[in-house]
Amino acid sequence: MVPAASAPLPPVLRPSDPPRRSLAELTAAFGAVTAADLQGIEVRGITLATADLRAGELFVAVQGANRHGAEVAPDAITKGAVAVLTDAAGAAIIGDTDVPVLVVPDPRAILGDVSAWVYGTGGDGDLPPLLAVTGTNGKTSVTHLMQGILHGLGVVTGLSSTAERHIAGQIVPSRLTTPEASEIHALLGLMRERAVEAILVEVSAQALTRHRVDGIRFDVAGFTNLTHDHLDDYGDMATYLEAKLGLFQPERSRRAVVCIDQPEGIEVARRAGIPVTTVLTPEIATDPGVAADWRVDLVAEVPDGVTFTLTGPAGALTTTVPVIGPHMASNAALAIVMLLEAGWSWDRLSSLLSGSRIDAHLPGRIQRLSGDRGPALYLDFGHSPDAFEKTLAAVRRVTSGKVVMVCGANGDRDTTKRADMGRTAAVGSDVVVFTDQHPRSEDPATIRAALVAGALAARPDAVIHEVTPPEDAIAFAVQVTDEGDAILWAGPGHQHYREIAGVRTPFDAEDVARNALRAGGWPVAD
Repeated sequence: MVPAASAPLPPVLRPSDPPRRSLAELTAAFGAVTAADLQGIEVRGITLATADLRAGELFVAVQGANRHGAEVAPDAITKGAVAVLTDAAGAAIIGDTDVPVLVVPDPRAILGDVSAWVYGTGGDGDLPPLLAVTGTNGKTSVTHLMQGILHGLGVVTGLSSTAERHIAGQIVPSRLTTPEASEIHALLGLMRERAVEAILVEVSAQALTRHRVDGIRFDVAGFTNLTHDHLDDYGDMATYLEAKLGLFQPERSRRAVVCIDQPEGIEVARRAGIPVTTVLTPEIATDPGVAADWRVDLVAEVPDGVTFTLTGPAGALTTTVPVIGPHMASNAALAIVMLLEAGWSWDRLSSLLSGSRIDAHLPGRIQRLSGDRGPALYLDFGHSPDAFEKTLAAVRRVTSGKVVMVCGANGDRDTTKRADMGRTAAVGSDVVVFTDQHPRSEDPATIRAALVAGALAARPDAVIHEVTPPEDAIAFAVQVTDEGDAILWAGPGHQHYREIAGVRTPFDAEDVARNALRAGGWPVAD
């Protein structure tokens, strides 16, 4: 086994030549209190984490779930922090020190605005078009589809998604769906430094309620959907929706493109405080007859893509998205309309896309790993009941034989969705193989038991297997399938680790799946 130390957190990216900002001016601008002499001190960055700190930066110490960041302030100072920004409790913990301690009532609440000030990346900063996507599912797909289209137009892009960070061709793995405020402003500064021409950002509900995108005003905000997830954070779906709605107000965004396939999308469009353009895919809409600005009609579905026609005020085009499922056609349409609203002309978009295939890589999103013979094997990041339902339905539509689902649920996350995940897996497939993904601090057997209970409650005759570890689970699935069958392995997607008892254990689901296919005598995709 590769040691856990070989799976470190990805790096935080910063400008190579960040601005030099006066600490005295920062203190005055944000009403911080300090008794220290600030004369001549300059700030060249900002961070919450001592592991990421570089000499010359401001260390921000906030109250965490288990401890106060002020407890590690001495380490930050040793590493070269020029000052510490904290609250009164943090200042008391730090006590006397050699660097200025700036005190504000709630440092986390102003972290985004301070970070924007430090890097010069605020709402009026000299930045290229900023496009944000929120929703439970589909955010990564929409951002990567927008990037693929922009690359086809010759546009240099920056991207921040659940899967990856892209800066003018450089790619690094992501830590969070949306980075902490200090990290995302540093990233924006680096993108500007590298002459990026468009920036695409996934924005989670947590990013909105935990101040991670404070200090940013997006040019266009997109909404995909809202389904059962994150109730461990928000308690109920109404509160979860309220968190998402924050993106669609004037202080956050200038314009919006909203998918109205669900009642929640209609609610977002109704309550947005900014101009809204709507998109509807009747094939999957709750109310196919609702009026929308843009309509998506399916033309053809094959095992490696969906062809659709997008029709709206600017005209119509027919193109193909390189992954299966009507929901992926909806995601692609949202991406196209967002780019149109951001200022790229319909003529250019239509000329590039009409009659062609969108050239985009969607990491771990219904990613086909199998070759031209044997069972089709798809790897997906889906980890909610809705994601399971849509992706299983997509696989079923292009499969002549049986569908085998391999899946698990994550530990230390919303437990209320596990029964629904089990139910959806059993109802949508012919055989279910429950396994483990990120048990974290929980007992994996307890997680699997909740999935099994949900599956059997919905379908007592379901064919269910519990196989662990996941290497054995996917090997088992290959063993029980043949030509014309399909396997959907939901959960790992793009991730290259499993979190077990607090340790990120290296794990490459793509390699594991390809090895299982080869062991079964089947070819794999190039």
